Amino acid sequence: MEWRLAGAAEQGRAIAAGQLDPVEQTEAYLAAAEASEDIYARLTPQRARDEAMAAHQRAKQGRRRGMLDGVALSWKDLFDTAGVATEAGTRLLAGRVPERDADVLIEATLGGSVCLGKTHMTELAFSGLGVNPMTATPPNIQDPELAPGGSSSGAALSVARGLAAAAVGSDTGGSVRIPAAWNDLVGLKTTHGRITTKGVVPLCRSFDTIGPLTRNVEDAAHVLALLEGRAAPDLRDASLRGKRLLVLEGLPFEGTREKPVQGFERAVEAFAKAGAVIERRGLPMVRPAMDLSGVLFAPEAYGEWKHEIEAAPEKMFAAILERFRSGRDALASDYAKGWHALEGYRAAYLEATAEYDAVLVPTSPILPPDVRRLLSDKRYFQEENVLALRNTRIGNVLGLCALNLPTGIPSCGISLMAPPMTEDRLLRLGMCAESALA
Repeated sequence: MEWRLAGAAEQGRAIAAGQLDPVEQTEAYLAAAEASEDIYARLTPQRARDEAMAAHQRAKQGRRRGMLDGVALSWKDLFDTAGVATEAGTRLLAGRVPERDADVLIEATLGGSVCLGKTHMTELAFSGLGVNPMTATPPNIQDPELAPGGSSSGAALSVARGLAAAAVGSDTGGSVRIPAAWNDLVGLKTTHGRITTKGVVPLCRSFDTIGPLTRNVEDAAHVLALLEGRAAPDLRDASLRGKRLLVLEGLPFEGTREKPVQGFERAVEAFAKAGAVIERRGLPMVRPAMDLSGVLFAPEAYGEWKHEIEAAPEKMFAAILERFRSGRDALASDYAKGWHALEGYRAAYLEATAEYDAVLVPTSPILPPDVRRLLSDKRYFQEENVLALRNTRIGNVLGLCALNLPTGIPSCGISLMAPPMTEDRLLRLGMCAESALA
């Protein structure tokens, strides 16, 4: 068996059964990663080997710390790693070497996982396309000429290409779910504030979240548990029968291309055949909530990075620089008023959807666009980026947790959105939804 292509939980069970050696598996991943370009910004081979050897010894002694003890993960290059550069995909932070690991990496290490290295990403995580001419653009799993999705681009490709068992990324407006969708993976956006971001390079602290990119829902559940230092939720005996699912009509389908709609409807039909009750309607608070994106995201992002950006703007890709500067002239009064309004829209949304188990949208309205055109056509880059992130941003703006599942049509995902802090229930729902799609 080619263990590099196996899921994280499957590898964990094989380690426990003595069928897979963490040391040999780590060496296989390191060798494959070294032979691949444009996915890892830098590997951490000595750390990985030391952690794998420790996991090997624990397995021999019957002292494994959990399902993912000895399983090798990749980490997006915005998670601090002690003594190893963490540059967040930007030349503005070249040579930045933190003194300690991010808290979430510390937790995962205590759980026995192996850190393979740091994956490429969009500059400072501020684009959903995954294109980064300043460092590297990982190749989409379907076609290397197409955008990989971002900003957790390398994270997705490390899993899709068998260079890690699972990956840890971040999601501020769709940065886990878009690359997951475009590379046919599972991606979980967690609730804001659920997982600590201490030691994580920020974009918008009010929206930044951490989440896994994996081969299947079971793996997402185990990685989430690893990051939180707890036992994974029990996903057994989950069923779609009688579950109420709302297809959110209106905005999520405006300008949506043919293939993403086909994938979405294929998934909805599968859920209905598995016994789910499907309803379709719009929700009036979604559009005005989304209209606040411009006054909330870019101003906070620019405020976070203003001094570094303006000290050396020539070090940035022009399209990303322009995105940051779009928040330069925002008024504090508009920002404060926007947050006050958003709190009302969030409450109205939760009230309107309380009777449903999940709300469904196409993860991305578009397919992965051509990289060369994105780099040569400024207007095209802007238009495709806005569209790519539109549907995923609904979950961020409204403060939800959300799960992307592949639909069976390449690069087309379906997102299941649920109330904040209900990840375990969402994962159980996702497990039976995944089964229905299979």
